[in-house]
Amino acid sequence: MKPNRQNSNAQQARDEQALFRAIVSLRTTKECGNFLRDLCTPAELQALVDRWHVVELLQQGLPYRRIHDMTGVSVTTIGRVARFLTDGFGGYRVALERTDSGNHKHSH
Repeated sequence: MKPNRQNSNAQQARDEQALFRAIVSLRTTKECGNFLRDLCTPAELQALVDRWHVVELLQQGLPYRRIHDMTGVSVTTIGRVARFLTDGFGGYRVALERTDSGNHKHSH
């Protein structure tokens, strides 16, 4: 949140829910892509794309350094993605299960 915002935690939660509802309302990958291109700067969208690619590479069991060499994503960001993949809110897991990305799971 920006430091000059006076939103309460409740208002922040309502604002997040409004965004999440907007995302869930989208019906096609084209609609979603157009929405995200409108919502995000090119750098923000690229960061999201990079993180999702990292999820896929982690699922293949690749080491952090190799993922960094392949993608240019920092090892710190790769570690954060890995941490949320295992100990986060479950969003990555649900998305993996519901997309083709989930078909490339690395067995542990």
